[in-house]
Amino acid sequence: MGNLRTSLCLSTFIIFSFLTLSSLTSADDAAVMSKLLAALSPAPRGWSKTTNCCNWNNVSCDSTLRVTSINLAYQSLSGTLPSDLGNLTQLTYLSLQHNSFSGPIPSLANLTSLQQLYLDNNNFTSIPNGFFQGLTSLQSLTLGQNSDLASWTIPTELTHATSLVTLYASNANIIGSLPDFFDSFPSLQGLHLYSNNLTGPLPKSFGGSRIKNLWLQNQLNGLSGNIDVLSLMTQLSVAWLNKNQFTGSIPDSLADLTTLELIDVSKNNLTGSIPKFASTVMLSTIGNPLLGTNIPSGGSPSVSPVMIAGIIITVVVLFILIICYLRRRYRKFGSVENGKEVVKNIGGSNVVISIQVLRQVTNNFSEDNILGRGGFGVVYKGELRDGTKIAVKRMKSVAVSSKGMKEFQAEIAVLTKVRHRRLVTLLGYCINDNERLLVFEYMPQGTLTQHLFHWGENGCSPLTWKERITIALDVARGVEYLHGLAQQSFIHRDLKPSNILLGNDMRAKVADFGLVKNVMGTTGRVTTKVDVYAFGVVLMELITGRKALDDTISDERSHLVTWFCQILINKENIPNSIDQTLNPDKETMESIYKVVELAGHCTTREPYQRPDMGHVVNILSPLVEQWKPTCHEEEHTYSTFHGEEDIYATRRVTTKEDVYAFGVVLMELITSRKALDDTMSDERSHLVTWFCQILINKENIPNAIDQTLNPDEETMESIYKVVELARYCTTREPNQRPDIGHAVSILGPLVEQWKPTCHEEEHNYSTFHGEEDTYGIDPHMSLSLTLER
Repeated sequence: MGNLRTSLCLSTFIIFSFLTLSSLTSADDAAVMSKLLAALSPAPRGWSKTTNCCNWNNVSCDSTLRVTSINLAYQSLSGTLPSDLGNLTQLTYLSLQHNSFSGPIPSLANLTSLQQLYLDNNNFTSIPNGFFQGLTSLQSLTLGQNSDLASWTIPTELTHATSLVTLYASNANIIGSLPDFFDSFPSLQGLHLYSNNLTGPLPKSFGGSRIKNLWLQNQLNGLSGNIDVLSLMTQLSVAWLNKNQFTGSIPDSLADLTTLELIDVSKNNLTGSIPKFASTVMLSTIGNPLLGTNIPSGGSPSVSPVMIAGIIITVVVLFILIICYLRRRYRKFGSVENGKEVVKNIGGSNVVISIQVLRQVTNNFSEDNILGRGGFGVVYKGELRDGTKIAVKRMKSVAVSSKGMKEFQAEIAVLTKVRHRRLVTLLGYCINDNERLLVFEYMPQGTLTQHLFHWGENGCSPLTWKERITIALDVARGVEYLHGLAQQSFIHRDLKPSNILLGNDMRAKVADFGLVKNVMGTTGRVTTKVDVYAFGVVLMELITGRKALDDTISDERSHLVTWFCQILINKENIPNSIDQTLNPDKETMESIYKVVELAGHCTTREPYQRPDMGHVVNILSPLVEQWKPTCHEEEHTYSTFHGEEDIYATRRVTTKEDVYAFGVVLMELITSRKALDDTMSDERSHLVTWFCQILINKENIPNAIDQTLNPDEETMESIYKVVELARYCTTREPNQRPDIGHAVSILGPLVEQWKPTCHEEEHNYSTFHGEEDTYGIDPHMSLSLTLER
C-alpha cells in the first residue's frame, strides 16, 4: 500500500512538473510573439495583445501551445525584429518575405526544428555570426534581394543544414569565394547566388553535389577559372553562368549530361570550340569573342590570304542573299488585296483575309462550326484549303461608327503588340461593311472549363495534377508577359477558365483580349493586381475542381474564394477540399499545399499585398519541374518551334532577325525548297517546321537534301555542319543564335575545302558581273560554289 502511495505521489509530481514546464515554455513563446507584435508596423490583421497568439492570423501552434509557424509574407510590414525571436524553439516555418523589415536579422541558431525560412525582399542590414549554427532540419532558405546587408561570406556552419534543398541568396552582398563543401548537402537542388560579389573558381565539390539549378550569373567582379566541374554534376538541369570572368573551353563531356536543359555562359572569356549539345538544350554563348574558334597553341594565328578572300566574299554574298530574301518576303506579304477590299496592314504583321474566304472555311458561319459564344459575339471553327484549322471570332453585326471602327483597329494593334507563345496568336482579320472578324490559331482541346468542370460529359479524362500545375504555369507566364515583358504593360481583366485554351499537348494559352487595357491608359485604381487576384481564383478552381461561383449550391460554399479562405484556417481541412479525382500521393500533396498557399496570397484582400506574376512564375516553376516531360512532349516542344515567333514574343527588332533569315536561306540552299511552299498541303509546306522535325534524327538528313547534289562522303560531312549551323541560326530564343561573324567562321573552312578550277573562277566572275541574275541560285551548281555564292 505504501509503495502504491509513493508511486502515485511520484506520478503526480512528474505530471505537475511537465505541465509547469509546458506552461512556462508556451508563456515564453507568448512573450516573444508579444515583442514581435510591438515591433511591427502596422500590426498584422488579426494580431492583438488581448488574444492568445495561437489564435492570430497566419500563426500555428502545436498541442502544447508552442508556436510552430509564422507567415507574414507580402504584408508591407516594417520594423526591426526582436533579438529573442530565436527562443521560439519549436518553430518549423517562418516567412517574412516581401516586406520592409530593417536592422539586423536576429540569430536563429540551434532552432533544430526549423525547416522553411523565407527572409527575402526586405531591407535587413546584417546577418549575425553563427546564424546557421545547428539548423539541422533546414530545407529552404531565402535571403535574396536584401541589398542593404553588410558584406558577408558563406560560413562553414551552413554545412549543419544537411537537409538543405534550396538556397536563395541573390543580390545579398555576398563576397569571397564559393566554399568547397557543396557535396555535404545530399538533397541540395537549387543554388541561387546571382548578382553578388563572389570571386574565384567553381568549387570541386560541385562535382559531388546533386544540384539541379545553378544560378551564379552577374557577379560584380566575376567568378573565374574554368567550368570543367560542370560536366561532373550529373543532376544539372539549368546553369546560369553569364556575366563572369570564366576562361578555358566548354568541356565536351558537358554535352553528355542527359539532364541538361539550359546553359548560359554568355559574356565571359571562354575559348575553343562549342560542343554539340542535344537539340533540347538551350545554349547561349554570346559575348565570348574567342569562343567557336580554334586558337593555335603557339605563335600567331595562321590564316591564308585565300581564306581571308573567301571569308570576305562569303560575307558579301551572304549579305546580298539576306537582302534578297527579305525583299522577296516583303513583296509577298507587304500588302493584301481581296476583291474590292483593300485594307492596310495594322501593326505590320497580320494578314487581311476576305469575308468570302471566311464564309467558305466556316461553312457560311454554320451552327455546326460554333466553338463558343460570348458577349462580343460568336467563335467559329474553320479549316483552310491546306488543312490548317482556325478560330474565327465574329463580332455582333451592327452598324459600326467611325469611332467603333477605330476601336476595332485599336484592338488589332493591341493584339499585335502582345504576341507570346502562351497567348493565343492572332493570324489575321477582316473588315467588311458592318462585319468585323478576328482570326486566331485553333486550340483543338478547347477551354479549361471543358476539361476542369465538364470532363465527364465531354468524354475526357480528369486533369492530372501535373497537367493542372503546368497549365497554371503557362497562364502565369502569359500574364507575366502582358504585365511587364511586352513593349507596353497591359491588364487582361477577364482571366478565367473559359479564356484559357488548350492544345493537344494540354499546354495552355491565354485567350480573349477584348478587355485588354493598356496600364498607362486605365483610370481609377485598376492595376495588374486585378489579374493576380483572378489568377488566384483560377488556382483555386484547379485545386478543387469547382467553379468560382456555383449557383447549384445554396450556402456559403457557392462562393469559392470565401469557402477556400475558411478552409485555409486549418491546414488539416485541405486534403478533403481538393478535387477527389486527383487522388494525390504524398509528393503531390506537398506540391498542392504550396499552390494552395500561393492561391491565398494572390487573393489577399489588399491589392498591394498580392505578389506580382513574376513571383508567381518563380513559385510554380520548381513545382512543375518535379515532373519531367515525356519524349513526346519534348519532341513537340522542339518541333513546334518555327517561324519568327521570337519577334512576336519580344517585339524587339535586333540583328538576330537577320541571323534567323540567314538560317532559313541555308535550309533553302541545302534542300532547294522554298521557305513557304503553297503547293504542298501538309506540314512540309513550312520549311523550318519540316526541317526541325528532320533534325530530330540525323539519319533523316541524307534523304532531305537536294538530290541533285549527289554528295560523296566528304561533301556529306560538310552538309551536316551547315545543317547544324542552320539549326542554330533558327533557334527559338534570339539570344541563343550566333552572330553572323560566327557563321562566317563556320563556313570559311568549308569553302576552303574546294579550290575552284579556272573554269569555275571565270564562271564566277562572269556570273557575278554579267547579265545573269546576280542573286539567282543554280540548283545544279556544286556545293562549294553554292556556299561561296
